[in-house]
Amino acid sequence: MKDTSIGFIGCGNMARSLIGGLIADGHPAARLSGADPDAAQREHAHQLGIEIYAENDELIRGADVVVLAIKPQVLPAVVRAAAPVLLQRRPLVISVAAGVRLDTLRRCLGADLPLVRVMPNTPSLIQAGAAALVANLQVSAEQRDLAETIMRAVGAALWLEDEALMDAVTAVSGSGPAYFFLVMEAMIRAGEQLGLPLETARLLTLETALGAARMALESESDPATLRRQVTSPGGTTEQALQVLMQEGDLENLFARALAAAKRRSEELAAELGAQ
Repeated sequence: MKDTSIGFIGCGNMARSLIGGLIADGHPAARLSGADPDAAQREHAHQLGIEIYAENDELIRGADVVVLAIKPQVLPAVVRAAAPVLLQRRPLVISVAAGVRLDTLRRCLGADLPLVRVMPNTPSLIQAGAAALVANLQVSAEQRDLAETIMRAVGAALWLEDEALMDAVTAVSGSGPAYFFLVMEAMIRAGEQLGLPLETARLLTLETALGAARMALESESDPATLRRQVTSPGGTTEQALQVLMQEGDLENLFARALAAAKRRSEELAAELGAQ
């Protein structure tokens, strides 16, 4: 892995997070590179100690792995322009562009290359992300390991065998941080309404969210069991949960919300595929 040259087309937040995570894991900065049309983005990436190119073709010629870390709307045009050198060099290509399907990438290239599609989420920016990966048939076992190692530099990474599940992943983890932020907002406001100072309500809410997530990750019990364990019959937690689950119908509300996110993910992927 440390001898692998990894080039990032696009030097925005996600690319720089992956670069920083790889360097923190011991990957030599000299084996990392970036290209971006924006001079400011190139400068930000250069400060990480990596090689910077103004042209994508230059980067690709020296890369074993090319990570497409660009906006979905511009990805088809960028891939078409880079297709000749990509097909000549034949690196592993990893796309972290939301909604761009493997068949869209293949069509833009005009031929088969080893392709991995990744759905990361924004906590990757602080090395606490969750990413799902799917590969085409041209990706070797060694290349799968490479792709997984790259994504594990910024959090958890797991493989899907069916790309159709990526829209559900988008609904659960891709959009998921916003759901938790909304719950935090609501709890902070409610805490204020109960008389707590804003900063007290904020800190209690955020630390509680962090602690609950860590318990769920580290416990051998599932979240439903953990919830029951902290819900004493006739107690305060039970009263709150009755409002959320019975009056608010929270479970059904989340099911509808995630279904709406999945539908929109499918629509966006279809729109990008038509470009």
